[in-house]
Amino acid sequence: MNFDYSEEQQLLADSVRRFLQKDYDFESRRKIVASPEGWSERVWATFAEMGLTALPISPDYGGFGGGAVDLMSVMEAFGEALVVEPYLPTILAALAIAKAGNAQQKQAILPLVAQGKMRLALATGDRGVIGAPMAHKIVFAGKDGLLLVEPENLNPYRTVDDLAAADIRVDGKGERLDGRVFNEVFDLGAALSCAEAVGAMKFACDTTLEYLKTRRQFGVPIGAFQALQHRMVDMFISYEQAKSMACLACSRIDSSENAKDRARAVSAAKIKIADSARHISQESVQLHGGMGMSEELKVSHTFRRLTVLQRRFGDVDRHLERFASL
Repeated sequence: MNFDYSEEQQLLADSVRRFLQKDYDFESRRKIVASPEGWSERVWATFAEMGLTALPISPDYGGFGGGAVDLMSVMEAFGEALVVEPYLPTILAALAIAKAGNAQQKQAILPLVAQGKMRLALATGDRGVIGAPMAHKIVFAGKDGLLLVEPENLNPYRTVDDLAAADIRVDGKGERLDGRVFNEVFDLGAALSCAEAVGAMKFACDTTLEYLKTRRQFGVPIGAFQALQHRMVDMFISYEQAKSMACLACSRIDSSENAKDRARAVSAAKIKIADSARHISQESVQLHGGMGMSEELKVSHTFRRLTVLQRRFGDVDRHLERFASL
């Protein structure tokens, strides 16, 4: 299977990375996280100008009709930069509306999402909802199906990886959507969270390698020690395996019409990527020494993001159980 990006996908990924490297470096991100809002409207507007908010939306509503592989390149770049803006919650909720909403709901919401003028969140139960504090509407998945609700009575807080979230409770009031599409949207979210983790792993590997080349001990770079070279090689092997599994999951989301086939690919990716994320995040911190857990180093924040991504959209136990049942 060809896992290379197309020319258009690569150009998009390169433009996103250039923007993030220039205007979303670690210090800029720290200022955004420290702000009362915890995210940047200016950055969100730039995402919209670049066409990112329109990328997965149907052309019928002003979008480009992109699929999971198109979004994967974006999510990898976001993972490297540890982006805190609510991009994934917005597009997942928008796609849930696109698949399960009526014509009026689609026309009222999807064009605004494509233009970057509306943010959404996806709630999977009575628990914390990423992106809820800045959402205009929330798609809530409950026992009785999907509901489109207003973001009321929120209890906002920050997650351990610096994302704005909120606890919500829904009393059954809201616009009803077709709940049968939830598994499809959930699998897309799981696949794209894998892509985000791959981007974070890439940063962890690259920054650790750079540290081993520059940190000196006994008059030589510590990267000259064979034991550390072996550990670094193992990290890159884990990264490449994780990237291959994320590519497989996203490509199956786009190409397979068999729900079980898609679910198996996504669960397999989640299982492998959780293992790689744990390995790479722990090694990157340990190879940086005591500095690895300091607030001043981006690698410590990457450790937190990878720790959370291991569990987002289902932990290893959940996906092992599902994989075995399919």
